[in-house]
Amino acid sequence: DILVDGKLCDCDIVVNCKVGDPIPLEVKLTNRSKHSVGPFALTMTPYQDYQNGVHNYELQDAITFVGSNTFYIDSVKPTKDSVYFGALLFLYTGDFYLNIKFHEDNCSRELPLSWFCLPSVHIRAMEPTV
Repeated sequence: DILVDGKLCDCDIVVNCKVGDPIPLEVKLTNRSKHSVGPFALTMTPYQDYQNGVHNYELQDAITFVGSNTFYIDSVKPTKDSVYFGALLFLYTGDFYLNIKFHEDNCSRELPLSWFCLPSVHIRAMEPTV
């Protein structure tokens, strides 16, 4: 599960936030397999989708992560959850997306296939209201 500002996200939901406010980000992974998985890394990459097949990943002046955009995970035990917390800070208004990718450090253990189906998170950064 992915939560942005406490709201569960999937491909049909747009999360609204305010420019200049840190937005909590939570990723909950559930291992439904019979084996521990890990180590691996989970990386969040923000981008803008121009709706013409072009994605802009050069957003270092528009979005910053409070902490890191990568979570390093030793392992997730069988039938257990593991939760990771971070935060985003939007510096400009606009519609942004988060692409979440896994990087496996140990190729002898496979990650659950459902983890590769995480939705892109759609976030709309708006001007703060006075």
